[in-house]
Amino acid sequence: MSSLIYPLLIVALVILAARFIPADSEPFHEDPATPEKQRSEVRLIGREAPRFAADAETVLQEFSRIARRDWRVGLVDGSIDEGMMTFVARSTVFGFRDYITVKATDEAGGSKLSIFARPRFNVYDWGVNAKRLDRWLGKLEQALDG
Repeated sequence: MSSLIYPLLIVALVILAARFIPADSEPFHEDPATPEKQRSEVRLIGREAPRFAADAETVLQEFSRIARRDWRVGLVDGSIDEGMMTFVARSTVFGFRDYITVKATDEAGGSKLSIFARPRFNVYDWGVNAKRLDRWLGKLEQALDG
């Protein structure tokens, strides 16, 4: 029985450390097109970036409103004036963090929203970021069309 306690204690300490390590935005508030590659990420840039008929500022304002209304999501860096924002989302009951950086750029006839979503720790996220972004982008399309 005592041989089982130590592994469980180690797992509990790792979960607590991941949950309570302070959110440091500096290494995560970067242009979505930065060529860093992680094992588990969602990156929508270039031709894959969603386009909208609205200007970049309007798209960022609406995206920010949608993101902040989601459960356990907050802004950690950037602003609408900067044209780029980084949000932190806690994706599980254990409180593991995902960072979502969005950058809006005006284009002819509208704007493009470049997105980079990834877990705080470079591990597999079970598709959580992709599902979250699908949900947010669906709401964003509805809000900008309506």
